[in-house]
Amino acid sequence: QVRLVESGGGLVQPGGSLRLSCEASGFTFSSSAMSWYRRAPGQERELVASISTFGARPNYADSVKGRFTISRDNAKNTVYLQMNSLKPEDTAVYICYAKVFLGSDYWGQGTQVTVSS
Repeated sequence: QVRLVESGGGLVQPGGSLRLSCEASGFTFSSSAMSWYRRAPGQERELVASISTFGARPNYADSVKGRFTISRDNAKNTVYLQMNSLKPEDTAVYICYAKVFLGSDYWGQGTQVTVSS
């Protein structure tokens, strides 16, 4: 079965850091472009960061450029989102997304990130 298991969310103070992980199984991770989305209550889901099948040229939302880093470890079937200099407006449910090249797409369950004093 396809699984996207996320971890690393939690409560952090403004200016702090968190690293989110998304471990994938049940599909060919190395052939999948990976993304992190986030959704705050009452707001549209937004794309935070994405990384290509081979890890070239990751892309970021303007709001997180310079603060967040997306990376992947194909040997571990895992994509990461390193989040530094966190702001209250980063508070959201962060959702892992996989798009298999010429194949299906999958969504994770989401993990809560709360940035608050």
